[in-house]
Amino acid sequence: MKETLQHNEWSGKTDGQPWMQRSLIAMFRVLPLWLLYGVMAVVVPFYMIFNRKGFRSMYSFFRQRLGFGAWKAFWHVYANHFRFGQIILDRFGVYAGKKYKFRIDGQELFNELEAKPEGFLQLSSHVGNYEIAGYSLVPKQKRFSILVYAGETETVMQNRQRILSQHNMQMIPVSQDLSHLFALNAAIDRGDIVSMPADRIFGSQKSAECEFFGQTAKFPLGAFAMATQKNVAALAVFVMKDGMKKYHIIVRKITADSAANHRVQMSQMAQSFASNLEDVVRQYPTQWFNYFDFWKQ
Repeated sequence: MKETLQHNEWSGKTDGQPWMQRSLIAMFRVLPLWLLYGVMAVVVPFYMIFNRKGFRSMYSFFRQRLGFGAWKAFWHVYANHFRFGQIILDRFGVYAGKKYKFRIDGQELFNELEAKPEGFLQLSSHVGNYEIAGYSLVPKQKRFSILVYAGETETVMQNRQRILSQHNMQMIPVSQDLSHLFALNAAIDRGDIVSMPADRIFGSQKSAECEFFGQTAKFPLGAFAMATQKNVAALAVFVMKDGMKKYHIIVRKITADSAANHRVQMSQMAQSFASNLEDVVRQYPTQWFNYFDFWKQ
């Protein structure tokens, strides 16, 4: 079971036919989590062999960006694929009713913004397991409007809808005609919390060049443009796997000079996000799930 993430434009779909995914959910109801993790550990080497593009990109990441030796880099590629498999399994575990524990750093930043009447942005990235937090943590005052990839399987979308609707959260699927942008703007105007990825393109192709792991990388401007144009705050939230049923939620404020013009503010926010993302990836290097050359765009 894997989720395909090919390039810097946002796309991805959890592999497997709907009946296979439903069977996995059924197995989670009767089998212990460690047993399914064990099966995943055996499957991962075969996936590494056939997913050569992903293997090469991750090996290069560990060698060039983190400076690991050859064997250490190879081991981390395995650990990265294994961790990714665990995270996909955890999502289906939630669909089956399994519970996970969370510890949160930066809760006060979220609470402060939620108490205000204005909406704000909550920015994610393709690291850790951001989705699982939405299944377990319930906002107290505001409504969540969450931008999601529209091409997911029926089983995944139905289970997402079932759980998120219970937590005062609505999904906004990415659409070809870009109508999701109007829905996002309307949500901000209502005072919602708008959740979207800040490391993948989902509309405009415009980007900002940021310092990221010692080299320039492009980050899409969409989320940061919305924050500056609407004059709302933005948080970066990373949900990192920390144990069998444990996750570490890291909340960081995205900063910019309020006196600067909008263009400068967007670039500063993009760099602030990139710097926070780099800090988290250095802390959890095997939970970086961008299986392409992020710097060669």
